[in-house]
Amino acid sequence: MTDENETAWLGIDLGTQSVRVLAVTADGTVLGQGSAPLGGRREGVRHEQDPGQWWEAVRTASRSALLTLTGVRIGGLAVCGTSGTVLLTDAEGRPTSPALMYDDARAAGEAAGLREAGLAVQDTWALPKALWLAGAHGKGRVTHQPDVVTAHLTGGPVPTDSSHALKTGYDVERDAWPDVALDLPEVVRPGTRLGEVCAAAAEATGIPAGTPVVAGMTDGCAAQIAAGALRHGSWNSVLGTTLVLKGATPDPVRDPSGVVYNHRAPGGTWLPGGASSVGAGALPADADPVAMDERAAAFEPSGAVAYPLVSRGERFPFLAPDATAFQLGTPADDADRWAGLLQGVGFAERLCLDYLHHLGAPLDGPLTFTGGAARSPYWNQLRADILGRPARVPEQTEPALGMAALALHGTTGTPLAEAAEHMVRIRTVVDPRPGRTALFAEPYARLVDELTERGWLPAPVAAHAHSRLDRDTSHDGAAPTDGTTP
Repeated sequence: MTDENETAWLGIDLGTQSVRVLAVTADGTVLGQGSAPLGGRREGVRHEQDPGQWWEAVRTASRSALLTLTGVRIGGLAVCGTSGTVLLTDAEGRPTSPALMYDDARAAGEAAGLREAGLAVQDTWALPKALWLAGAHGKGRVTHQPDVVTAHLTGGPVPTDSSHALKTGYDVERDAWPDVALDLPEVVRPGTRLGEVCAAAAEATGIPAGTPVVAGMTDGCAAQIAAGALRHGSWNSVLGTTLVLKGATPDPVRDPSGVVYNHRAPGGTWLPGGASSVGAGALPADADPVAMDERAAAFEPSGAVAYPLVSRGERFPFLAPDATAFQLGTPADDADRWAGLLQGVGFAERLCLDYLHHLGAPLDGPLTFTGGAARSPYWNQLRADILGRPARVPEQTEPALGMAALALHGTTGTPLAEAAEHMVRIRTVVDPRPGRTALFAEPYARLVDELTERGWLPAPVAAHAHSRLDRDTSHDGAAPTDGTTP
């Protein structure tokens, strides 16, 4: 039952495998939720989705989320999508190409040319893929994943947001596009009102006509908002198909290699972070994760050290377009192999934090785990042990919650950090177990050395990782004495 005087805000998350919709009140009560699956096509370095699926999935998920919300007012909505997913559309916003997904790496040649021209882009970023699409499919407006949905919701094309535009080359410090031969959209800041839900979209989705539509942010930023990690020094680790780390700082974090990039929150706070290609997507899809987690607990550490890349190429904490998944040693059985994969993701996560520390990023705030993998209590504990620091786990780990908070901000003017903190409910805090960080020190050091020997991880970063490991294991089970965190 719901209170007919209540107001809820909708967050819509366009993920890799599904669309999720949450209806959330200002105090974080989830009144409704819905989901619908998405499919894709993977072949080598290619990863595509049919953009037509997105709207159909939004229609299904929205109707499911609103099914029991009789009399509840919808205050507004915002949409997030996978960072770097891009396509071409015509003047009415209709797709004229497939969508190249966030990890599609077919535009390596275009990326190399852009880097030679002085632009800090990675092979999987949207800008080189947009150039590839223009060459393969002809003229069209460069469009990001959420733009397709917001065009359906409002009845026509609307501006894109600066968060999704970042990997298309948009300079969020100067608010300017690069000089490239592409039809690029108008850009607004996240939280800007784009329009209202039109009558046709209301009939299709069940979202009331006239509901404000607010410019969103990428899924990584959405998860960061959903973690309440917007105060300076706070960090959010989003573990889903792949791994994304995002923090909040007063100034941009400068990274000569370009693997750390800086989004910007509506209030001006900088949100540095990076996206790795390791993650839960490397786990066997036909396994029972609950049962395998239980069995994996017997293998700490695993008999094998894994670097579990989901697809070819690594984007963070180092740039290695040709990197491939590997395994050192032979696991005893499938449970040991599962343990090695879980631990490998934890090692990559630790290396990401080591690299951020190497760049001078503040890490002294709380760490929060979100993403689909945060539903695994065992994996949460394992990650905290490897990192040697506590981690908060919210009740809701969905990026859609972050978009609901952004919609509240965009429609009421409530500061985003305040809106997020009111909506986010921390379910538990996972403390590292004494002695466990030291238990995983040898396999972590072995992985760092292997990455260095393969030429992927720069030697100064490896040295910094080793020094932090020595510091952390020297007081394993006690808080660091210098006021920082691993």
